[in-house]
Amino acid sequence: MNLRLTIDGHQVDAILNDSVAARDLTELLPLALDMEDFHQTERIAYPPRKLDTTGAPAASNPKAGDLAYYAPWGNLAFFYRDGDHSPALAILGRLTDPDDIDRLATAERIRIEASA
Repeated sequence: MNLRLTIDGHQVDAILNDSVAARDLTELLPLALDMEDFHQTERIAYPPRKLDTTGAPAASNPKAGDLAYYAPWGNLAFFYRDGDHSPALAILGRLTDPDDIDRLATAERIRIEASA
C-alpha cells in the first residue's frame, strides 16, 4: 500500500510492506499525530491503539527512511538515521524518496493517509 505522509505541511510518499502490523495500521488511516524525538535517531508518535504484530520478526535493524512499530510501547517510529538492532521492532515500510528523510529529523506533526 502506498502512503502519503504530510510532515509539517510537506507531502512525502511511503510504501508499506505486506505485514500484519502494516495492514493493521491502514485500518486506522487517516491519522494525524504529534511527534517527538527519540535518541536523535527517530521521531516517534502514538497511534490510538496498539497494532497487531502477529508474525512479526523478533527484532529488526532499522535504516534511515524506515517506518516501524515498537510493540512494547505501542509507538510508530520514523527513522531519520540508521538505528540499532532492536527487539520487538517491526518494520512496516519506508519512504520512497531518500531525499525526504531529512524532513523527519525535525518533524513535529505528521498526517498519514492512503495514497493511490
